[in-house]
Amino acid sequence: MCIRDRDYDVNAYQIAPEGGDPARQVQMVEDLIAKGVDAICVVPNDPLSMVPVLQKAKEAGIIVISHEAQQLEDIVDYDLEAFVNEDFGRAMFEGVAKAMNYEGEYIGVVGALTMETHMQWFNAGVALQKEKYPKMKLVTKGPIEDKNDEKLAYDRIIEALKSYPNLKGIFGCTVSSTSMAALALEEKGRKDVGVAGLGLPSVNGPYLKSGYQYRAFCWRPADAGYASCLIAYKMLQGEKIEDGIDLVKPGYENCKLKGKIIFGNAPLELSAENVDNYNF
Repeated sequence: MCIRDRDYDVNAYQIAPEGGDPARQVQMVEDLIAKGVDAICVVPNDPLSMVPVLQKAKEAGIIVISHEAQQLEDIVDYDLEAFVNEDFGRAMFEGVAKAMNYEGEYIGVVGALTMETHMQWFNAGVALQKEKYPKMKLVTKGPIEDKNDEKLAYDRIIEALKSYPNLKGIFGCTVSSTSMAALALEEKGRKDVGVAGLGLPSVNGPYLKSGYQYRAFCWRPADAGYASCLIAYKMLQGEKIEDGIDLVKPGYENCKLKGKIIFGNAPLELSAENVDNYNF
């Protein structure tokens, strides 16, 4: 996402690589640099792969705000997080644990091992399990990758159900993994495997209502996008970014600044009872 600012007029627009290809995302940023935009707000699919191009953007005088990319703190102007990622990972895992009645075998799914936030969520959840729930067991050496692709996620879930006949839980750190896990279980008529993790009302709502997914956790992407753009806009206007900054949207009214990372407090927990309250 980028912003052009001319005499207080704002032209903001969003672009994204098809399939989430990191190389294509890098090329898109290269194109934005060539266009001479004033600010770039980016959600990196592979943060480290973007370091050179984001450095180039900064050298060109472009403001760079990242989201879900804490490891870019030394590169960007600021990184915005909707919450403390470890807290979010633990909250999601508590949903999985409750759905499993706190015992049995489980798997975890991330988009990619290079996706920093997904790994933070997964690692925080597994650490919580080892600390609090000794009767639960991760049956793989690490998380399964689904590349944020529904078909691949579905295939990986089907493989896991075959490989681990005693599987009792699926900890999904992608929307594709939770929705495709619920779909696979629905097709098999199985409600003996608890599913919880990242989700969206529009995608996971039907599975929450049917009981094939226990909980979905998320934040409002539009609010995070607005807050990211507002940070860039404030910088363009010469305003200071300070602890306690109000970025207007719910959960971002009193943000915490730690180094160059801005933390909101905007997690949402979706259930069959409340999912219809959200329209995204």
